[in-house]
Order: sequence, then C-alpha cells, then structure tokens
Amino acid sequence: MQNMEEIYNKYSKIVYKYIFCLTGKEEIAEEIVQETFLVAIENIDKFEYKCKLSTWLCQIAKYIWFNQYKKNKKRKEVPMNTLENTLFTEESIEEIISQKEEKLELLKNIQKLNEETRNVMYLRILGNLEYEEIGEIMGKTSNWARVTFFRGKQKMKGDRENEKGM
Repeated sequence: MQNMEEIYNKYSKIVYKYIFCLTGKEEIAEEIVQETFLVAIENIDKFEYKCKLSTWLCQIAKYIWFNQYKKNKKRKEVPMNTLENTLFTEESIEEIISQKEEKLELLKNIQKLNEETRNVMYLRILGNLEYEEIGEIMGKTSNWARVTFFRGKQKMKGDRENEKGM
C-alpha cells in the first residue's frame, strides 16, 4: 500500500472535484477533503479493496458532507455576499428569478433519477468533469459514465414531455 502522502497527492484532486460538485463552494470542499483524509488515515486498515481507493475516499467525503449538510440545514442563513450579488447585478430581477426557477427545476428533475445516475449528472453538469474523471470517482469506466449521463438526459427529457402531454 502507498503511504498517505502519496495517496493524498494522487487522489485529493478527485475528492475535491467530487465534493465541489456537491457543495459548489471551494472553502467547504477544501475543508471536507482535509477531513476525508483524516478519516481515511484513521480507518485505512478497514479498507478492503472491494472498490477503488478513489471510490472509497469519495464515499467518505460524501458521508462527511451529508452530515454537515444535515447540521446546516437546521440553520438556514442567507450569506451576505449572495444578497449583495443579487442587489448589485445588472440582470433584472425577472431574469434572476427565471434562471433560479430553471435551475431549481433541473435539480428537481435530477433528484428523481436513481442515485448513480444522479451522481453522474451532478458531476458532469455542476462539476464540469470529464467522463473519465466521473468513471474514476464512481469506480466505473468512462464509457459507463457517458452512457449513464446520456440515459439520464433522455429520462429527464421523456419525463418533461410526459408532463406536458398530460
């Protein structure tokens, strides 16, 4: 097994990209990456080689993020910079609201997908990751990631057409 410094150098970027896709915030992603490797150091003897090391690390990171998300969900705060950005933008309020509604609708539709497809969609759309990187994170091939993303888009498109037809 490699030492933890080598593991960190090899996989920290992948874990960071994965968590950044989930959070959209650099500071939180960086913090979770650090916590992930602390947990990994403490639990490396429990790693059973049933999956890729990068997959195991991303699962740890996801667990840490989910726990933080649950804690923060109880405290709803609107950051001041979000308010300032909204107030001092050149876009009209209508445009901002429309964009937010479209984004919210997209995220709602992604949430309806199964977990693997949902993760691929988030990594591709929000994380702007390549299929090869998504495959690495998910412990699959780049072709699997490409096909899963395509099928997810098709499913969302079909669901949208079915809603309009009703």
